[in-house]
This record gives sequence, C-alpha cells and structure tokens, in this order.
Amino acid sequence: MTQNYINPLIVQRADPYIYKHTDGYYYFTASVPAYNLIEIRRAKTLNGLANAAPRTIWRKHSDGSGAMSQLIWAPELHFINDKWFIYFAASHTKEFDHNGMFQHRMYCLECANPNPMHDESDWIEHGQIETHLDTFALDATVFEAHNKLYYVWAQKDPAIQGNSNIYIAEMENPWMLKSEPVMLTKPEYNWETKIFWVNEGPAILHRNGKYFLTYSASATDENYAMGMLSIDEDADLLDASNWYKSKTPVFQSNMDIQQYGPGHNSFTVSEDGETDILVYHCRNYTDIKGDPLYDPNRHTMVQKFNWNDDGTPNFGKPVPYNYE
Repeated sequence: MTQNYINPLIVQRADPYIYKHTDGYYYFTASVPAYNLIEIRRAKTLNGLANAAPRTIWRKHSDGSGAMSQLIWAPELHFINDKWFIYFAASHTKEFDHNGMFQHRMYCLECANPNPMHDESDWIEHGQIETHLDTFALDATVFEAHNKLYYVWAQKDPAIQGNSNIYIAEMENPWMLKSEPVMLTKPEYNWETKIFWVNEGPAILHRNGKYFLTYSASATDENYAMGMLSIDEDADLLDASNWYKSKTPVFQSNMDIQQYGPGHNSFTVSEDGETDILVYHCRNYTDIKGDPLYDPNRHTMVQKFNWNDDGTPNFGKPVPYNYE
C-alpha cells in the first residue's frame, strides 16, 4: 500500500533526525527554535509524529557561561549496545571566537532505560567528545561497520579555508574516539561555498554494497544543498582515498514550488520496512530577516526516494507542502 506523508511533517524543527526502533516506534528529535533543550517524540507511524507530544529529556546548563549552556544544536538519537545515546553540539557563549566562528563543541548523553522518554533523570552526561582540534565542532553521527563503531562529524580546521570540513574516526566507546580523525571532504566546489564555505550535517546510508555519506553545504538560506560521498562497504573507511565525492549536489532547492535550502538530512524507512525515506528541513521563502540561524521556519519534511541503476540513491527534488 502506498503511504502518503504529511509535509511539512513537523513545523519549526530544523536538523531533523528520525530513527525507527525495534519496538515499532519512530523516534524523532531535532533542534528546537530556542536552542535551549533536547526533546524526543515518538509514534508508530511517520505521520503520527506530526501530532505526537514531545518530551523534554535534557535542558541546557543554567549557568549561562559554562559548557553546554548556550545554543543547543542538532541532536541525534542512536541505540548502541542496548542503550540510548544522544549526540549534540553546544556552546558556552553566543559570541564568536577570534576566527569569527561559533564556539560549539560536541557532547554525548546516555540512557539505559528501554524507554528514552521515560524521565529526564534517566539521561547521564558523558561530557565533551574530544577530537584532534579544539575548535568549532558539530553535527556528529555514528554508524556501525565491520563490527566497529564509527563517528562522523563537522569541524573547523584553522589551516583550511571555510567554516567546517567532515571527518571520520573509529570509536573506543560511544563517547570517546579511538583512531586519529581523517578528513573526508572540505568545501571546494562552487555550490559548497555560497556565502559560507561549509560541509556539515553528515548522514550515513548503507545499501547496495556501499556506504553513502550525505552532507550539507553553503549558507543556510536557499543556497543550502546536499552533497554525497560513497565507498565500497568492504573498503577501509578510514582511508580518504577510498571515498568518491560527487561533484554536483544530490538534493537542492526546488524553486518552482518555493522549497528552499533543503538539508541537514537523516534517513529512515517506511512503515512497510522496505521503502527508503529522506528526512530533511526546508523553508518556503527566501526573504529572511536577519541571521537565517534565528529564523524558526525551517520545517521537517519527509519523502520517499528511489535508486538509480548503478546502485546510487536518487533523491529527486523537494516535495511541495500538502497539509492544506
């Protein structure tokens, strides 16, 4: 049976992450417009998420100048070794550093309760996930391959032009890196360097004997677009030369229907367990007042996608709103 999805699925939720768990629930988390807490909602169907009640499971630190006290961004919910983990970025200030960058670092929370929405007190902090650089870092995701856990994230290298590149490392455990980070991609093409030089928001998809890594590039306005790397599943994931980078975006603004700046995506599967679903945020106007970061109207969208004959994903174009 063909399933039609509500779009936007959830309004004013950027950086959306949806995970379908073995308990039959879809779990959803994303950046909230106030950037002050982390919430989860769940439902047995994707459309059910639209009206599911969110539960706050963690709040920013209240001191206002310490770690994890400002600008809580882009949480992701993962289930690893029978426990829940949330990865997110946070700062100690809203001010920029000497490079004109936000001052975010990456953090990890853990919950041993089978129901991650049971109570805030179930979640414990593991603190900052430290990498090779003490610089702006965000948008972490994790995935398992070759019986190992890998961490993929975006970070600023002062020696490289731009705001952030994307790195990978093997993990010692869900909150600590084991290997030296390897840079997989940096902003270099014209479509990755519109207003800001950015590679961020990585997401992993494993299909057809390959791992695909999508990411978002350029400023968070209508220029925002998704790129993609790919690698054979049996290759060394920590060898950057094994990854192939697409020279053109794989998903971008659909000007004809006023869907602008799609990106910071994640992946899930439909209720039938077979159809692949792209999850992303998008705006429906370009006249943004002030900093796009503080415009709340990046809405969560979901849509099915297909596969090309060569085994690569074909995401198509952003779909129109259909809630009216």
